[in-house]
Amino acid sequence: MKDQNPRYVSRLTKDTLALVLAGGRGSRLKELTDWRAKPALYFGGKYRIIDFPLSNCINSGIRRVGVLTQYKAHSLVRHLVSGWSHFKKELGEYVEILPASQRYSEDWYLGTADAIYQNLDIIRAEQPKYVLILSGDHIYKMDYGAMLVAHVESGAQMTVSCLEVPIEEAAGAFGVMKVDENNRIIGFEEKPEHPSPIPGQEDLTLASMGNYIFNTEFLFEQLQKNAQTEGTSHDFGNDIIPKIVDDHHVHAYPFRDLNTGERAYWRDVGTLDSFWEANMELVSTTPALDIYDPEWPVWTYQAQLPPAKFVFNEDDRRGMAVDSMVSGGCIISGAHINRSLLFSEVFLHSYTHIDSTVILPKVTVGRHCKIKNAIIDRGCHVPDNTTIGYDLEQDKANGFRVSEKGIVLVTRGMLGQPEGYA
Repeated sequence: MKDQNPRYVSRLTKDTLALVLAGGRGSRLKELTDWRAKPALYFGGKYRIIDFPLSNCINSGIRRVGVLTQYKAHSLVRHLVSGWSHFKKELGEYVEILPASQRYSEDWYLGTADAIYQNLDIIRAEQPKYVLILSGDHIYKMDYGAMLVAHVESGAQMTVSCLEVPIEEAAGAFGVMKVDENNRIIGFEEKPEHPSPIPGQEDLTLASMGNYIFNTEFLFEQLQKNAQTEGTSHDFGNDIIPKIVDDHHVHAYPFRDLNTGERAYWRDVGTLDSFWEANMELVSTTPALDIYDPEWPVWTYQAQLPPAKFVFNEDDRRGMAVDSMVSGGCIISGAHINRSLLFSEVFLHSYTHIDSTVILPKVTVGRHCKIKNAIIDRGCHVPDNTTIGYDLEQDKANGFRVSEKGIVLVTRGMLGQPEGYA
């Protein structure tokens, strides 16, 4: 690098506007996203997914951020207003909500590129030198300042952050790219069945993370050209990137752990199984994602709640939790918890056993319940003597959803209870 001093990086971040694409439905999460957008989904005991890219921006020194919303955005907007509206616009910092408002057409956001195109007037008003476009529905910690430095010093017009992933993992799931010896992208395919391998590493491919840096004027040119093209899906991965790699400098930025040089932590919690697995990772002794790192805090909104409470100390009625995470406002009243993650204001009654389960906020579980390998959605009231996760065929008969790997999802609607608040 030519110049890595903090003032150099801070000049780059100050000249950057971040736009977070947060309108995704997340349909593979089934009923978990019936009432909320995927970026609004809870994660890690006290956060929502959107908190991770937003925290990355703030920790990286990028403090002009727009969040583009669309699908069932009420809970997402409420969270952003409650937890992310305290920045001072007068100081050149803000987290602003940009809903689909048909400024450039009569359509809602038609794709990732169209979402940015419909906000061109807002980008112009801010006059950034660089535009950082982020997916709003992944879990990771990343210093975007380092990516900005790589973008500027490569001389690229666009930079794509990427991961080195096994070919079988990327097939049909990720946009993948070919690069030359200088990490210049020379080919890009969106979700191919047979991804191209990395030269010299035939079992790996470079997969796009859905995060991009553009020189602003170049972004304007490409968005306007795409908007005038018929038959396009108005998407960066499908349309714009494949068309520009031959004639323009598009750079790949591999996302690696700064300490080990290996692939960094990144999770797409886009299925019930991956959502459950990523939450379960956090209760391990040394999880791959360190949410306790004081150097890189994950910011969020949280209600003012009392500490978690564990009551009763009888042999068959002991309130306890082992290898678990329990958030504020929870009451563990004579229940036993093992390898589980409880969000805020969960009330577990006596003689109940919870194992390997993710319980979202404001859930009440009655007495003599047995639950394992499950996800219990926000606000559920699980009746006394309920068994979940021990007989998957019975779970299906009870109206619960069972994932490919045997994780059981329970929502209020499945329990015959009113739905709607997410």
